[in-house]
Amino acid sequence: MTRLVLGGALAVALALTGCVSPTAPSPSAQRPAPARPAPPTGAAPSSPTPGPVRTTRTMVPTAPPALTTAPAGATAQAQGVRPGPAVDALGITDAEARSALAAFRISCKSLVRRTDNSGLTRGGDWQPACNAAAAAADQDARAFFASQFETAVIGEGKAFATGYYEPEIKGSRTRSTGYEVPIYGRPGDLVEVDLGLFADDLKGRRIRGQAKDGKLIRYPDRAAIVGGAIDGNAPIIAWAADPVEFFFLQVQGSGLLELPDGKIMRVGYDTQNGRDYTGIGAYMRDRGLLKPGQSSMQGIMATLRAMPDGGAAVMNENKSFVFFRELFGPGPLGALGLPVTGRTTVAADPAFVPLGAPVFLSVDRVEATGLWVAQDTGGAIKGANRFDTYWGAGEDARRVAGGMSGRGNAWLLLPKGTVARLNGSSSTPVAGGDGRTTSRR
Repeated sequence: MTRLVLGGALAVALALTGCVSPTAPSPSAQRPAPARPAPPTGAAPSSPTPGPVRTTRTMVPTAPPALTTAPAGATAQAQGVRPGPAVDALGITDAEARSALAAFRISCKSLVRRTDNSGLTRGGDWQPACNAAAAAADQDARAFFASQFETAVIGEGKAFATGYYEPEIKGSRTRSTGYEVPIYGRPGDLVEVDLGLFADDLKGRRIRGQAKDGKLIRYPDRAAIVGGAIDGNAPIIAWAADPVEFFFLQVQGSGLLELPDGKIMRVGYDTQNGRDYTGIGAYMRDRGLLKPGQSSMQGIMATLRAMPDGGAAVMNENKSFVFFRELFGPGPLGALGLPVTGRTTVAADPAFVPLGAPVFLSVDRVEATGLWVAQDTGGAIKGANRFDTYWGAGEDARRVAGGMSGRGNAWLLLPKGTVARLNGSSSTPVAGGDGRTTSRR
């Protein structure tokens, strides 16, 4: 969640890069399968390399720190936009429509005033739908989406979806025996630079670094920070009990701390050190550190803990380090600074999806097929039709998100008339591909 995120497949995808074994769908996900539009005819969906999820880390391949948005021209409008099936042909269920309507209402305050980096919409385009959402009754949620939106296919429309969740780990507000892993807040010497202030062609791009001797240099990496490099420069907002659990809390970007007195403290993403993110799951797999059956998040954690150094050296291969802040009230928060909702919020690349827009996924994972609302971003969630589905907190969410890897198709729901305006001509919604239908399995 971006203040999360994150975002970090969960668990991570944890594994962060495609070594998580699929798990069985949760009981709550096993509902009747309404008919779905079929994918367009032609080649099977491509198989992007799974990446980490839900955190809002800035990926930094080389110095200076990496840019947080896609390169100029790499937007939805540049990829091409064409009409998809009619909204009422998608097979949206009453339950997912009601949940998506509630999430869309939350997003409206941002949608109407936020600059859409995808190039698809303008703030005013969303005002009619937002006005209608405020007046719509929950029982009429499906009719609301059908009356206010049309579907749009970005590029080829082939989607890849992973998952993320909100971890729950042991923590304490004060340092004591058993709670000795510092959870840092935003460092005082970390500088974020808006490059758009210096050049128009760099608008929307930022870098992070450390102010030192009048210069901006790269911020210390994970190994240096764990070794004490920023002691005195960053507040410690809490202490974690387990360094491995804390590592995966950083991957997810936000979570819950179970305090010794039984109370809960929620922490969320504040910023990141501007260093490149490395998925340790793939790193461990490539070096033969994972035995058969250990590619799940639980297996990776067990393998790390069994190492002589508790997995410290492997975790330090991920140079990215997330800084947190305590969250109060509803949460966790997504990239819009607004609360996100399990099984409704999805993280997307804002260069290809207007943040706050509804999205319909039709993928080969029953749990992820349905209506979502793009309310978050993630450091590894880049490109057209790349999504990271949010599942909430708890063991069920952890299990489903940890094994999520779905491929299929995606349709953005945009205000009616948008596709025609973008193409400079009238656009008529098409039936689902070749007329076939798919359904949740």
